[in-house]
Amino acid sequence: MTHVHHRTAVVDGRQLFYREAGPADASVVVLLHGYPTSSFMFRGLIPQLADRYRVIAPDMLGFGLSDAPPVTEFEYTFDALAGLTAGLLHELSVTRYAIYVQDYGAPVGWRLALRDPAAITAIVTQNGNGYEAGFVESFWAPVWDYARDPNAETEAAIRTALSLDAIRWQYLHGVADETVVSPDAWHHDHALVSRPGNDLVQLALFRDYRTNPPMYPALHQYLHDSRVPVLAAWGRSDEIFGPEGARGFASDAVDAEVHLLDGGHFLLESAGDQVAGLLRDFLGRRLAGAAAA
Repeated sequence: MTHVHHRTAVVDGRQLFYREAGPADASVVVLLHGYPTSSFMFRGLIPQLADRYRVIAPDMLGFGLSDAPPVTEFEYTFDALAGLTAGLLHELSVTRYAIYVQDYGAPVGWRLALRDPAAITAIVTQNGNGYEAGFVESFWAPVWDYARDPNAETEAAIRTALSLDAIRWQYLHGVADETVVSPDAWHHDHALVSRPGNDLVQLALFRDYRTNPPMYPALHQYLHDSRVPVLAAWGRSDEIFGPEGARGFASDAVDAEVHLLDGGHFLLESAGDQVAGLLRDFLGRRLAGAAAA
């Protein structure tokens, strides 16, 4: 039986919750969650990796069971979330690691990689965007409008993303058989983002998302120059980040492996075993090859 440990660490005065499993001396895989979830999204994946890898899955500040200070006490940006993640890994004495990024986890992971390219042993992106072509315009138009001009009208449009119905949609769109997705997932997420004051935390990050696309050229250059192994395992029916976002990695990463799977944005909920199989095979081959080189 795999034991998953549920721990906390204090980084820059903020308490961060994280899940950890696997041998302490094994290669490290860091799982970075998206919006509106937390390390809870990896509850099924962690045991499927922990026999071979040391797996660490943090909750970002403002999400899950980590601290969620009000916006008057903390400036929520993707730079700040990446800095706290780097601080947590430093606390855990992790200096080399693979990253699995999804949704918000992608801009956090890209910042970690660009700040310390030598630290990253491999990248797995599961609907974690790094290309302009990946944005589905019908979904992102209200985000760009709000980021460009935060006012009562644009804020009202973006606040709908905080509702239970919108979070439920994130989990179910693109899934052929919706009954395989547990309602626990969207109810868990909605309860946590509905904590008093957390709406303003999420609005701050919606506004800050505009800082991510300007980073993409540097990401593409890093992928090309570093030759870091890349696996894109993508829900082909995602209406947030479309399949062109997955295909983009093949244009920059050397020997990128791209798999478009039947599913949507939260692919682990409906195709978790398939993703885990691809991930184990990819890491087994590519990390071993990197070590040999």
